[in-house]
Amino acid sequence: MSSTALIGFGLDSVIEVASAAAVAWQFSGRDPAAREKIALRIIALSFFALAAYVTIDAVRGLLGIGEAQHSPIGIGVAAASLAIMPVLSYVQRRAGRELGSRSAVADSKQTLLCTYLSAVLLVGLLLNSVFGWSWADPIAALVIAVIAVKEGRNAWKGDTCCAPPPLNTTQVADIGHDCSCCDD
Repeated sequence: MSSTALIGFGLDSVIEVASAAAVAWQFSGRDPAAREKIALRIIALSFFALAAYVTIDAVRGLLGIGEAQHSPIGIGVAAASLAIMPVLSYVQRRAGRELGSRSAVADSKQTLLCTYLSAVLLVGLLLNSVFGWSWADPIAALVIAVIAVKEGRNAWKGDTCCAPPPLNTTQVADIGHDCSCCDD
């Protein structure tokens, strides 16, 4: 059996494409603001789908239905992703804020999730490769699932943390906008 965390990581790439496609669809229409809620729901559902698959496969692994195999290539991919994804997420988030789009910001969270996935995946794969701890892989996958559910809930609610501030700076003071969790 292959690595549950590695499969989850790969599926996240497919889900990232779905998320990006939802944002592209949103901006392809005449009124992107009218399509934003649907785009956010698509992004949220993609997070939930990832969490469901990874959880089921991780539980199977923990129950002894197959063990994770060593994966030097997976370790390399996870390490490269860990270096690239934070930069890409930052650029996406900044563009989303400049566009005033919660869905574009949520899409940047999908990319940031890939960073977390990369770190967790790397740890799980290294523990399995170095110490033979096959249980580390499904545990890493469950961490990935928890993060995916959290981000899915946020996207569903439209709470992307980094929601674009109002264009009028006096409105910021009036509503007390705080984006300290992800200020540039």
